[in-house]
This record gives sequence, C-alpha cells and structure tokens, in this order.
Amino acid sequence: STLHNRVIAPEWGGAAVSAARRITSGTSSGSGETVSDKMVLRSCWKSRHKNRPGTGPGPGPSAAARGVRAGSAALLWLCVTQFACAGGELAEITKVVQKDAEFDVTYNDTVTSENQTIYAFNHTVSRNRTEGVRVSVDVLSQGFESPILFVVRQKQAVLSFQIPLILRGLYQRKYPYNHVGRTLCQPPTRAASETQYFFVDVSTLSSQGTNYQLRVSRVESFTLHTDKKFSFTASPSQPQYFKYDFPDGVDTVIVKVNSDATFPCSVMSIQDIQCPVYDLDNNVAFIGMYQTMTKKGAITVQRKDFPSNSFYVVVVVKTEDEACGGPLRFYPLWPDELINAGNRSKFIDVIVTPAIKSEVYVMGMLFCLGIFLSFYLLTLLMTCLENKRSSILFLNVCVCVCVSTAKTPASPYEYGSFGKCVCGLLVMSFCFVIEIKNLTSFFVLFSPADNCSTLSSEAITDSATSTDNNYGYAGMDLCHCARSLDSVGRSRHESLSSVEEDDYDTLDDINSDKNIVRTKKYLYVADLSRKDKRILSKKYQIYFWNIATIAVFYALPVVQLVITYQTVVNVTGNQDICFYNFLCAHPLGALSAFNNILSNLGYVLLGLLFLLIVLKRDIIHQRALVRNDFNALECGIPKHFGLYYAMGTALMMEGLLSACYHVCPNYTNFQFDTSFMYMIAGLCMLKLYQKRHPDINASAYTAYACLAGVIFFSVLGVVFGKGNTVFWIVFSVIHILATMLLSTQLYYMGRWRLGKRSSGSSRIRHVSSDRMVLLVMGNIVNWSLAAYGLIERPNDFASYLLAIAICNLLLYFAFYIIMKLRSGERIQCMALVCILFTAVVWGFALYFFFQGLSTWQKTPAESREHNRDCILLSFFDDHDIWHFLSSIAMFGSFLVLMTMDDDLDGIQRDKIFAF
Repeated sequence: STLHNRVIAPEWGGAAVSAARRITSGTSSGSGETVSDKMVLRSCWKSRHKNRPGTGPGPGPSAAARGVRAGSAALLWLCVTQFACAGGELAEITKVVQKDAEFDVTYNDTVTSENQTIYAFNHTVSRNRTEGVRVSVDVLSQGFESPILFVVRQKQAVLSFQIPLILRGLYQRKYPYNHVGRTLCQPPTRAASETQYFFVDVSTLSSQGTNYQLRVSRVESFTLHTDKKFSFTASPSQPQYFKYDFPDGVDTVIVKVNSDATFPCSVMSIQDIQCPVYDLDNNVAFIGMYQTMTKKGAITVQRKDFPSNSFYVVVVVKTEDEACGGPLRFYPLWPDELINAGNRSKFIDVIVTPAIKSEVYVMGMLFCLGIFLSFYLLTLLMTCLENKRSSILFLNVCVCVCVSTAKTPASPYEYGSFGKCVCGLLVMSFCFVIEIKNLTSFFVLFSPADNCSTLSSEAITDSATSTDNNYGYAGMDLCHCARSLDSVGRSRHESLSSVEEDDYDTLDDINSDKNIVRTKKYLYVADLSRKDKRILSKKYQIYFWNIATIAVFYALPVVQLVITYQTVVNVTGNQDICFYNFLCAHPLGALSAFNNILSNLGYVLLGLLFLLIVLKRDIIHQRALVRNDFNALECGIPKHFGLYYAMGTALMMEGLLSACYHVCPNYTNFQFDTSFMYMIAGLCMLKLYQKRHPDINASAYTAYACLAGVIFFSVLGVVFGKGNTVFWIVFSVIHILATMLLSTQLYYMGRWRLGKRSSGSSRIRHVSSDRMVLLVMGNIVNWSLAAYGLIERPNDFASYLLAIAICNLLLYFAFYIIMKLRSGERIQCMALVCILFTAVVWGFALYFFFQGLSTWQKTPAESREHNRDCILLSFFDDHDIWHFLSSIAMFGSFLVLMTMDDDLDGIQRDKIFAF
C-alpha cells in the first residue's frame, strides 16, 4: 500500500496558540504553513485591538494611548515566548502519522509518546448483506510503563480500549490481557450500497517504544442462520457477537449456546442492533437480556422486543468462575497487584431454533383442560351408575317386602299387604328422585312387624364392658339397624347459632369418666364420639373457615411479589434471577414460562371437584339427620366434613401458589410452593386421627398454630440453615422433643399430666400394644430423619421438612390400613381401586419429580446444566408432567381417605374399634 506522512495540527488551544507552537517548533512543513500561521497571529492581534481608543481612524494617538499599545505589545511578546518554550516540548507528541491500511494485513509498528499513528480503512456496506469487521491487537513488548490506547472511530460509533486490558474480578482483583480482539459495531444503512470509512488511532504516553501488531479482518460468518450450528472461540479479552435476522413467519426463536467445558464461566447476551455493543465482562449487563452459563444456555427471544427485526448474540467469557459456582482465586497480597488469569479461552457452539407456534399453545391448553375435565365427567358418570344401582336395590327390597307380606296372614286384618307393597313402590320412587340413598326408614315402615319386634336393647353390646376381639359385620340383620328411632333420634332442626366454642366439651362426666373410657384395653368409636354432634360439626367447620382466611391473606402478597419479580426480570433482562428450564420455557405476555404455570391448573380443578364431592356427601348426610336416620346417627364413622373442606381448599391453594412460584422460581419464594403442602400433610393426618377419635382431635386453632410453626422453621431454614451447625442442632432437638411429646399425647389419649394425678383418678397405666408399635416406629423414623439432617445438613431445608411430614403421613396411613384389616374390617371395591390407582400415579409422579430440570440450590449457570427439552406436545417438560400426575395423585389420596371406611356405614359405633 501507498504510505505517506504528513503533520496534522492538533487542537491544543486557540488558533493563535497553535500557530505560535508551529512557528517555534521548527518543523519543516513548508513555508506555506508558516506564512499561514503568521497570518493567524496577525488576525488574532487585529481582532483583539480593534475599536480600541487611539487605534481607529482619526487624529493620531495620544501619549497615554501609545503607552497602552506599547504595554500590550510587550505582554503579547511575553505570551508568545512562553508558548514557544512550551511548544518546543509538546511538539514532540503532536507528530501524527496517518496510513491507508487494508484488511487482512498484519501491521507491526512501534508507538511512543512522540508519535501517534492513524490507520485509515474503508469498506463497502450493503443493505442486504451484513459483514462483520474485527480488530485484533497484540502487544509484543514486555514491561512497558504506560498502556497503549486504541481508538476506533466509525461513522456512528467510537470504540476505545487499552492494552494491557485490565478487567476486574471479585474484590477488585485485576487481570491484565495483552491480546485483545473486538468486533466493530455495524450501523445500519438505508442505501443499497455505501462505502464507509473508519480509523484506528494508536497512541501512548510512554517515552519508550512499544511494539504492537494490528490486524483488521472481515468476519465472513457474522450472520447466524436458523437451525444451523456455528462454532467459535471466545475469551475475556476477545468477546464475540453475531447478528441474527428474524425470517418471515417466525416471531419467536430460542438461542441455544453450548460448550463441552464447564469452565471458564461465560455470559450470553441478547442485545438490540445499536452502537455501542456491550461485549466486556464489566459492561455486558448494561443492556438487553443476559445469563451466565457453564455448559448450557438458552434465551427465548421474541420479535416484538426488537423493532429492527434483528438482534446481536453476544458471548463474553468472565474473568472469574465464582459466578458459575467455580473456585475463587486467592486474594492478592497487594491491592494493585496484577494477577495472571492464564488461558481462559472457551470453545462454544451457538444455534438459533424457531420456538413453538400459537397452535401448540392452544393444543397445550386444550390438553390440560381435557385431562382434568375428564375427571368431572367420570365423577358424573359414576354418580349416575350409583343412582341406577340404588334404584335396582330399591326394587329388589320392594319385591322382598311384597313377598314377605303376601304370606298367609296371622289375622284377617293383614290382607292389605298388597296395597302396602304398592305404596312402598311409590315411596321408593319418590326417594330415588330426591336421591335418598338410605333405606332404613323404608325398612321401618314396610317390614313385617314380627321381624322387627324381636329387636331389643339387649342386642346391642355395651362397648364399655365388651372385650370381644374379633367381630364380623357380614351376618348382621337389616332389621338390627332398623329399630325404632324414637329412643335414639333427636331433632336436627335446632339452630346452631346458640352453640358456642366454649361448649365443645359438654360431657357430664368430663372430669371422671374420661380416664375410665379412654384408657380401656379395647377402645371403640362410640367411646370417643360422645360429644354433641352439633358442637363437633361447628368445631370442625372452623378448619375450613380458618384456611380460607389464611389463603386470602397469604396469597395476595404472594401474587404481588411474583408480579414484581417478573417485572424486574423483564426490565433488567437479568435471566439469573429466576431458575427456569430455559430449554422448555414458553412465554406468553409478560410471563416467561407460561407452560409451568398452566400445568398447575390440575390442583385447582381437582380441588374444586373434591369440594363438590364433599358437598354432595354432606347434603345427603344432613338430609339423613333431618329424617332421624338411625345409620346416620348411630352407625359408621361419625361424619364430620369440615376437614374435608379444608383439604380441598388447601389443594386449590397449592395450585395457585405453585403457579406463583413458577412465575419466577428461586430460593426466596420456594416456600410459596411448599407452605400448603405442609398443610395438606397435616390435615390428612388429622383426618385419619379424627375418623376413630372425633371427640379428642385437635382444634383448628391448635392445628394451624403448629403448622405456622412448621412454616416459620421452613423460612429460617431457607435463610439461615445452609451450613449453619447451630441452627441444625436447635432444630433437631426441637424435632425430637416434639416427637416425644406428641407420642405421649397419642398414647394416653390426652389423659396424662406431667408429675400429677389426673382429675380424680389414679395414675394411668395404659396398655396398648398396637398403638405402642406405631409410636415406636414413628419415633425411629423421626429420630433417623433428625440425625440425617444434623449430619448431612441438606441445602434444601424446605424439601427436607416436607419429607418429614410425608414420611409421618405414610407411616400413619399404613398403620391405619393394617389395623383396619386386623380388626376384621374390609375395604370396599371403590376404595381399593382408589388406593391402587393412587399408588401407581404417585410412583410415576415421583419419577418425573426427581428428574431435576433446575435447582436453586446451585448457581443459575449450574442449574441450566440440568435443563432439558420439552417431552409432551413440544410444550410441557418433565416438571409439568409432575404437576399433572401429583395433582391427580393428591385427588386420589383424598378420595381414599373419604371412601376407605364406607364399609362401616351399617355398623354400630360400639362395634367399631378405635386405634
């Protein structure tokens, strides 16, 4: 190339100062330039003294005027002399050499404080073709005293950097880099073809010569293409970025960046097409969307966020690995000590793939609704089949009654049996229409008088004195449960408004008989269901109203908080705030992962369906009580639906709060996803205990206070529990003490006092081997869990606490089933189907749960290593399937609790064991 040198006047001050320096510098730049500089001085002199007294036309100047002019001339000469002396020194660095340079040519030059070099480049920019330009600089000298400054001046941008490039890490560590490579920003052009110029200025303040190499090259593969992988190498001082244009018909794409090496830690960023491009570790977070990564990274980009229909994919390698969970370097001995970063190059692949279309969104929503609405249809179908079966049962009973009444009458007055049979058919039809399923009243009205007359009070065994261990219910006479209701029925039309909470314990023998009844060797349900049923019903309804109030006050701040989280993510572009599965995170509106939110719909819909089922049973039971039905009053497990309502509400709230958690999942709001899981586990255990111990179950206030303590410890564990030995010691001690206290309370049925005699009775010496086995196993499990927590100290304290609750629930449920079978009871077909179905669904659900698509226990970059693609309809991932299956499994578990004792509906309570 043609090289020519010329001196360029720098702008050190005004024109006069510049001219004075040039006059005194002695540079041989031609007489023309010297004359021009003298003319500048003369012009400055004239402009300074124009229109002063004695200088204009007219009479000659006075003596005073001549004195002023002489003084001004002397002052000007002094100033010129001083500038000349200083100019002799400054003229050494004002020598600027401009060179016409070319692409793909390496320039080896030396720069000092006495000279400045400018490299002039030009290239053609096309509107339809984007071509990147990259500047690479390498300093060959060692131990230079001052850095070299490189300034790239473009049409619409200026890029500057120094060598050595100093990048700072944590605690202000300094890492120098002598080799720098930067890609120039490409401003858009409206013309079909345009020639643009840019200049690379090289300067330094070092008096010693510093050797460097400069190379400017074209980046041929600057534009990324859809579904085409591109590979490159990046380092902290040599970041890379590439352009992507949205093709027609594509509104959303996923930018995936992969690497085989975990470290060094890197950052991927999506930035708009504008200058400057922030591509250094210390400024990459200034604009656009960004996330740290080790092996995997993915960002979903929407066309609506980029008006130019294109964007830059920027990849920057960080100076340290601490942000990605890597080791932290030692702290330097001296604050200004430079640390050698070593080789931090990273080989990276990038690929841009189209995201799903709107049709997939619609298909996913319809699939989600279809699954859970099918349970509504199945429930409706089973209700119709049950009603049909009841109608057939009515007809069979009617036939039996007609046959029995058609026998030879004992007196002539009994020949009206055929009319009674017809009347019975009409009554049964009416009962079927209004969905009255219990036929006890019908048996009482239309059974032969001699069959029911044999029933006497001696047929009922007193539970307080019975010691029979094995009993069966199959051979029980129907008329046995059809005795006259006048002796046992009570009016249910009394208002509950007069029932006060202080009246919960209204037994006459409250202080004496409890110790006798509750500490018998063989305890029956009748012994623990002696309180007024109206009072107990209202007591257990408090569970529902309390959890509904808790849900409102808990959910509203949570919704507000997660909306704020999502807004912060959208405004700042920091993708490290939320721990999504970025490979299967489908945005909708302001939400970043709509599919993870939608999959929680099952909890809400199935919770609502469970509430409807409970409501139906509650209505049927209330109608039976209004009719003074004997089965409803004296047979089966006492029906209290307050805990069922609370369980259904908790399931719905679990869906809502899980959706809120998945708006922006991270460790600070994980408690939203688990709070109502604790409540569900606690309510299920309370319901199991209430079935056989309705009089002594915990009140709603006590139960929710204990659950509040559990949630309180959950928050403490999340905030302070990570690696904190003191916290784990305190929690383990409290866990063990609570286990022992609860075991004592359950074993003695609440009738024990520490160091005292119970009210008016001797010390209780209880003997119950079955309950003792349960409590011993429970203590072994809880002590083991406490020891595990104290030794291992798991990072996910919330899940550890939930595991404790689930283990205790499963242990109690297994004990209940075993004791039910040991007592000679049976499990009906519907309950058995629910148990088997729920167990299978729980198995599949746990499989998908343990896939672990993300984890906030690690850094965001490490969490992305677990990300996976969608596996269902290209819309749902493994965790979404966990949501589907777990909601179904929880719904099935609730049905098991509701139906597992339906076989006892015709059995008197003084024959049902309490365990």
